[in-house]
Amino acid sequence: MGGMLSRYRATGADLPFGDPLRAHGVAMEGYFWRLSDPASGRVIVALCGVHRGRAGKTWANVALASHPGGTVAAADVDSAFADPQALGVRAGDGVLDADARGVRVDLGPDARLDLRLDDVRPWSRRSLGGLGIGQVAPVLSQHWHPYVLGARASGTAQVGGEAVDLAGFRVYAEKNWGREGFPEQWWWGQAQCFPEGDTCVAFAGGTVAVAGLTTTASAVAVRLGDRLIRLGDPVLSRARVVARDGSWSLRARGPRYSVEIEATAGPSDAHVLPVPLPASGYSVAGALQHFAGELRLVVRRRGRVQFSGTSPLAGLERGGVEQLKTEIARRRATDQVTAEGAAT
Repeated sequence: MGGMLSRYRATGADLPFGDPLRAHGVAMEGYFWRLSDPASGRVIVALCGVHRGRAGKTWANVALASHPGGTVAAADVDSAFADPQALGVRAGDGVLDADARGVRVDLGPDARLDLRLDDVRPWSRRSLGGLGIGQVAPVLSQHWHPYVLGARASGTAQVGGEAVDLAGFRVYAEKNWGREGFPEQWWWGQAQCFPEGDTCVAFAGGTVAVAGLTTTASAVAVRLGDRLIRLGDPVLSRARVVARDGSWSLRARGPRYSVEIEATAGPSDAHVLPVPLPASGYSVAGALQHFAGELRLVVRRRGRVQFSGTSPLAGLERGGVEQLKTEIARRRATDQVTAEGAAT
């Protein structure tokens, strides 16, 4: 039975009441933390991906980025471990170490994070994860699960030439994992600094190829106080997203709740974050993520407004294969020049 379950999870899928935070043994296991401070307007992002490349080689990409200032520090490292028993990840010799209690990152004297999480508002639906019924589907190339929908930060960071006290920052955290890396197109958003109330929202989606057919799928999760609303099942609560340069629009409706999101960000204000290429053994700078977009959220229950508010510190991203192709070509050209220089 244990062997059958391991093979099933190696597709990226989880059974109902399973633990999606445990590593699955797929090509890409991704971890992401986002800190935002409504008082200062500062945002800090940390990410790590653990990957299985050719010949079973395990490697990781790690990044730490901040706003304002556009600072991004990133590195690919040869050694990495994703815990198959609980939420946990290590990369390099002290480059990153994280579990459910916190994250430590050391990418040099001006890119360090020592974060501890308190008063965590966790994912409160035990039966299924962020993709709902899609969690159990072994045919999906990518899965997503937002597991911290708000927490109180403590600790310190060194970013953009400044030492930052993390007291007062709010924390969001998620995992994504898959058999083939990133989809052909993808979109993502997250916000929680709403002056109107204790609310956190996250959404994600992209193209999905199943049995030779290509479609799109999206999921959205909203925490209103202690209530968690998850929409995005293909039949019962389909979520539709229109993502263009500088704008994201989402509509999702279920039997009881509906969610509307309108978000905008200046096209030139994005940070360029690394995107891993698991089989190639390296990452490229290919994900354009806005750290301080504007996101308006409206939640209705049977037509009556339960929440309406706007966050000025939304994270917003849109990416695709065509963008990555340019970065891959640039990387290969650089590698070729380096190899030719070494040969001479």
